[in-house]
Amino acid sequence: MGPTPPHPLAAWLGRLPADRLHDVLTARPDALRPTEPGRLAELAERLADRRSVARAASRLTLRALQAAEAVAALAGMPAPDDPPGDGVPEERVLALLGDERGVAAALAELARYALVWPDEAGSLLIVEPLRQTWAAPLGLGRGLVGLMGERTAEELAVLVRTLGLPQSPTKQRRLAAVLEHHGDAARVAALAATAPPETRDLLTRAGRTVSDEPVPASRPGLRWALDRGLLVRPRRGTGAVTMPAEVALALRGPGWRAPFAAAPPEPPLRPAAPAAVAAQAAAAAQLFAGQAAAVFAACAAGPPARLRGGGVGSREVLRIARAAQCGEPEVRLALETGRAAGLLARDGERFAVTAAWDAWAEQDPGHRLAVLLRAWWSLPDTPTSDRDAEGRVRPALGEGLPRNDRLAARRALLGAAARLPRGRGARHDEALAALVSWHRPMARRLDQDAPPFAGLLREAALLGVLACGALTPLGAALRSGSEAALVSAARALLPAPTERARFGGDLTAVVTGTPAAALERLLDEVAERESRGVASVWRFTPGSVRRALDGGRSAESVEAALGAVTDRPLPQPLTYLIRDAARRHGRLQVVTAPCVIHAEDAAMLSEVLFHRGLAALGLRRLAPTVLVGRTPVAEALAALRAHGYAPVAEAADGTVRVERPARPRAAALPAQRAEPSVPADRPEPDTHRLALRLAADSSASLRVLAEKATELSLDEVRQLAAAVDAGRRITVDYVTSPDPDAGRRVSYTVSRFELDSPDLFAWCEETGAEEDFFIRRIVAVRQPGPLSRR
Repeated sequence: MGPTPPHPLAAWLGRLPADRLHDVLTARPDALRPTEPGRLAELAERLADRRSVARAASRLTLRALQAAEAVAALAGMPAPDDPPGDGVPEERVLALLGDERGVAAALAELARYALVWPDEAGSLLIVEPLRQTWAAPLGLGRGLVGLMGERTAEELAVLVRTLGLPQSPTKQRRLAAVLEHHGDAARVAALAATAPPETRDLLTRAGRTVSDEPVPASRPGLRWALDRGLLVRPRRGTGAVTMPAEVALALRGPGWRAPFAAAPPEPPLRPAAPAAVAAQAAAAAQLFAGQAAAVFAACAAGPPARLRGGGVGSREVLRIARAAQCGEPEVRLALETGRAAGLLARDGERFAVTAAWDAWAEQDPGHRLAVLLRAWWSLPDTPTSDRDAEGRVRPALGEGLPRNDRLAARRALLGAAARLPRGRGARHDEALAALVSWHRPMARRLDQDAPPFAGLLREAALLGVLACGALTPLGAALRSGSEAALVSAARALLPAPTERARFGGDLTAVVTGTPAAALERLLDEVAERESRGVASVWRFTPGSVRRALDGGRSAESVEAALGAVTDRPLPQPLTYLIRDAARRHGRLQVVTAPCVIHAEDAAMLSEVLFHRGLAALGLRRLAPTVLVGRTPVAEALAALRAHGYAPVAEAADGTVRVERPARPRAAALPAQRAEPSVPADRPEPDTHRLALRLAADSSASLRVLAEKATELSLDEVRQLAAAVDAGRRITVDYVTSPDPDAGRRVSYTVSRFELDSPDLFAWCEETGAEEDFFIRRIVAVRQPGPLSRR
């Protein structure tokens, strides 16, 4: 037995230059984890993995996906004049799709993802998991080779005779004759034209799509088509008949083309001046930032309960919406972004705010908005889409599996908006949805919204990422991936926090814009918030002022704190309200007493109060016949009995409580919560070096230099390796010391190499002798100047 032939994908990867291989590694980063592949064969296996192929297919454009479907369809029906092998000539794909430039762009995209690639003859191969994506690509069934190859020699002889073809002595020649006949579209169309009317109707229906419905043998016109191989009944099955793919294409006519969207749709546009876009984005972002803060505050006051099946139910969502004075979509979006940002977390059977929320609330509005935007950018779902495929209400903060198609659709949406002309926006949401559908068709297939991507577009508008049908500065900063740019854009759109309030004689406080954290805490402490938005309104009531006094403030401190945040004297009705509440505050006093001891004999209570052995009870007298203590009732009873007294326990209604021995019970174990698994920190793979190393399977010098010359770029390593292999002149910059800061950088023109890692021996023109260069100290490579003559 000879050696196992390499995987076709590995063979193609081996023919790629390092820069093209680097493009593949960049497009398929999941193939580099958990460890870098050591050889091209291992890389090919990872790239052909079903899950990896599915992830790559989810990022394809509609043009590339349609081209891949065409390749998958043609791969099952080779033509007689095709070159040997399993590949599909590019000319056949072009003839089926009809747009040369579009096909070239689609095939380049598929090659970048290593899903479709050319073999050595130039024919196209498709990775098997992608080929299996379509049960009937282009509505075509199996090809003639597969269907007719299952026929016996006698069956093929009958078919050849019926078609009027020359008889052949072997099965292979009979099969070749049938394939040649049915591979001629004109001959198949002419044959079908002679069929009886009921047969032509049957052929027309079978040529449109593949059906699994059984066809009874008594169906009129069926026998005529079966006898001539225009329809084939499988040797095993339920009675369904299949039309060979070549026959179906022939009957569709020479002018038929497969669906192919060579370019994204051109959406109808409307004016969208940058100033108007920024203004609308600022209004939306400011509103949502305030609503999100209110949602988190409501969760801090009353954490929403978790449903048994996971998530937060619609009742809790409605409760939070009422408390935060916003709609349910805003609540759902705030909850999901808050959880993704670490501001909310599951705590047993509820969702509570975390310590990160306190720090977040102290930040300026721009920083707070940036945190929520980054969280939205990574959400694996569309939280404002509150219905599932069956129309049932979905819980907020769901705990289902993440959906990568949501991430792809979100990036495609902002990418599509970024491609619109400056100063122009999409006229309506459907236009942007059509662009997303072209750039991420797999996400469109999984989307459950009607119209498509309605939830995604709604969220982008709520957050101020899209406005007037165009990408906003917030959206552009979000796409850039720069945290500093995002915070800067958010701060530029949102006004600085307001630190002053305006107090009215109607006992209200009005804050225009976003209140500063300290001002908001103060007003929330002494007043009731009535509204949020561009202006927030609080109302002072006797109950709200009493709440502040209960918290330890005095009337003077309340007036001083409010006076410090306004430029005018406090209105007289407000000061009267504060002072009146302070006069009434504390006239009744309620003490917390774990136990109360009372008796008709005041002398006995005095004896108990001053008993040294009972000092630990912390007793004090409230009345001549009443003592209170700081220890629980059970401990007080035990201490009194230990010192010779005979107390009885009294119930709340004044009756003597009968004491019976308690039966021990096992303590309920707290609910166990699964801790999220945190992957170990791993450095990002250096795709440039990896591409060089993998491409260096046939070049020892390239392999060594890719590993040792860490200061050189990808192109510089390739230049140096080519010079070493060919022995030609090259100029290098070399650092004379191991310490780059201490050494000098000197240029040498070298040739006639000998590579002995970690050293590179070469003839140096400047010194006129052979020199030893440490590869790691070579910091630059460039083409040499003209050869000097001495």
